[in-house]
Amino acid sequence: MTRTEIEQALGEELTRIAPDIPLDDIDRSADLRDEFDIDSIDFLNLVTALGKRFALEMPEADYPQMDSFDHLVEYLSARVS
Repeated sequence: MTRTEIEQALGEELTRIAPDIPLDDIDRSADLRDEFDIDSIDFLNLVTALGKRFALEMPEADYPQMDSFDHLVEYLSARVS
């Protein structure tokens, strides 16, 4: 799977959680929770949805690696074949 496909999938899942925030306007290096004004439950829902979508285990210990859009893309890119 390409980086572009991963970015698109992440964008789709983020839009489900925060539909009012245009992806083109976000700071991709900023904290996701701040950029999308999402709480810990929304973040957990995002991680769960991505885990199902990519058939990955995404343990809580890895959450610090998923703090921004770009970091989450990097995390997924390293694990999705």
